[in-house]
Amino acid sequence: MAPALPRGQISHMALRDTGRRVAIVAGVRTPFAKAGSVLKDLSAIELGKLAVRELLARSAVEPGDVDLLAFGTVIPSVLAPNIAREVALMPQLPKGVQAWSVGRACASANQAITDAADQIALGHADVAIAGGAESLSAVPILHSRGFSDALVAASKAKTLGGRLAALARIRPRDLVPITPAIAEPTTGETMGQSADKMAKLNGVTRAEQDAFALVSHQRAAAGSADGRLTAEIVPVPTGRGFDTVLDRDNGVRADTSLEQLAMLKPVFDRAYGSVTAGNASPLTDGAAAVLLMSEERAKATGAKPIAYIRSYAYAALDPGEQLLQAPVLAAPVALQRAGLALKDIGLVEMHEAFAAQVLSNLRGFESKAWAERAGFSTPVGEVDRTKLNVMGGSIAIGHPFGATGARITTTLVNELARRDAQFGLMTVCAAGGLGFAMVVERA
Repeated sequence: MAPALPRGQISHMALRDTGRRVAIVAGVRTPFAKAGSVLKDLSAIELGKLAVRELLARSAVEPGDVDLLAFGTVIPSVLAPNIAREVALMPQLPKGVQAWSVGRACASANQAITDAADQIALGHADVAIAGGAESLSAVPILHSRGFSDALVAASKAKTLGGRLAALARIRPRDLVPITPAIAEPTTGETMGQSADKMAKLNGVTRAEQDAFALVSHQRAAAGSADGRLTAEIVPVPTGRGFDTVLDRDNGVRADTSLEQLAMLKPVFDRAYGSVTAGNASPLTDGAAAVLLMSEERAKATGAKPIAYIRSYAYAALDPGEQLLQAPVLAAPVALQRAGLALKDIGLVEMHEAFAAQVLSNLRGFESKAWAERAGFSTPVGEVDRTKLNVMGGSIAIGHPFGATGARITTTLVNELARRDAQFGLMTVCAAGGLGFAMVVERA
């Protein structure tokens, strides 16, 4: 009889054990731009189409060979909520390509990728596109319930008097618009407040956070300057006359310094906090997509895989505890399913929602208590900082919620190839106390 799994773990064999390896063949993204800036006039659907169109062009895959498209977004359009199907209906793809949208907060693109990979591993597909997009410049503004009720009643009224009577019930407070908040519905706590709490619980200082943020900007600036990051980007025409081309992320600050970061005031806990605009990821617009193939189809078509998905895992914890700490529970499971340990990993990519969150996750990797919570007797271990986020991360590059997972996947597999490293580990934290980890292997 097999031993019982620790609570919260799911019995699920690694992809490497299915007999069908899933190859990552290519990855492309738009530039990531701060919300309200140069990409503000493009919807998430339009951004997604730009990324997928370029992905098809660069990979030279036959559009008719694409079996499915899975796409993630966190704040969907109320007018076109199924972003995957809208992207799949672009002229470059056959109308018969099945498509579905997913939502796992900041790990939505990762969910899209693993959904597509599962379909390939099961033999239900051979070629898939997966990714995500977000336009945080176009967050839907909602009416109050009182205003909505009055409009519905007015639309149902059969006389002018009835319509006027319904509208007369509207009060000034009903006219106040409601915008989606980046806060936990269960706790009311914003992500920034949660990050501040994590910093305090894990002994993460303001100086550590600012130093981490500085390295993120420096590495992203270097990767942009030498072309490694920009090679992943499809240039996007912008401006009223489309006469300006954005070909790089506009949040990377090559000129920032510890002194400048130290001058910024805490945003969430103004009296005792340490999370600032400088050591947190900005609200961002952008899209990213990857092309996945079965190993057999890649060989048959002459496609050259960059890497293979070896394993993955998801985890969750109480959002009221440490909201963004669940990657610490997912990573040891993904490593176990891959048959590897941290010492085998050549590069590590951790999504940088906040410097406080990454530093808390790193402490969790070294913690026996967190290892035991995940069902293991020994911690994951200490991550070599020279192998961590070597191209910078979301603090500098930006964080379009639905797209970040595909951006991280693309960067990680490309850097594995450039550095001739065999294995890579990525982790992503997400709202709701969710966490994700994946192990990839260079082809």
